[in-house]
Amino acid sequence: MARCLPRPEESSAAMSFQEPQPLNLKDYIREVPDFPKPGILFYDISTLIRSAEAWQVATGRLARIISAWQPDLLAGIESRGFLTAAPLAQRLGCGFTMLRKPGKLPGETISLKYGLEYGEDELHIQADAIKPGQRVVVLDDLLATGGTLAASIDLLRKVGAEVVGASVLIELAGLKGRDKLDVPLNSLITYED
Repeated sequence: MARCLPRPEESSAAMSFQEPQPLNLKDYIREVPDFPKPGILFYDISTLIRSAEAWQVATGRLARIISAWQPDLLAGIESRGFLTAAPLAQRLGCGFTMLRKPGKLPGETISLKYGLEYGEDELHIQADAIKPGQRVVVLDDLLATGGTLAASIDLLRKVGAEVVGASVLIELAGLKGRDKLDVPLNSLITYED
């Protein structure tokens, strides 16, 4: 199987993107208190994505990390995981697949129900999305308690993927979500509390 490779016209530029000065990506994350409910501090990535410079730096850093895992395919978790996985798949010359909520994907799907601290959720993938043995990296915007990312890895394995890594823009390290994962994890931005 062919591994992801940058498109020929981008090969050296895409992978060797050099930051003019090191950029602190935390400066581009907006913190929104009491959203979506009282007591929650929401880390908003929309302020990062809308800055052309910060978004280029973030995707450049992710591309370097993810390319080392030599994936065949990137999988994005609904919905903000799509924002990183899709452009990175194009940049790296990989395929892209979506992990979605029930009723969002056409055709035959494979599902996995999983528990959360406040109830239960479910993810689906199209039955033909993965060829057995394909190397897959799964992406999301944020890692908190780890339930959704761990379930995504289980679902990908259920359809025959070899999950070689996971990557997120933001990790809330104090919630110890990475402890639920059995694959290497990369996070660009870490908040300790």
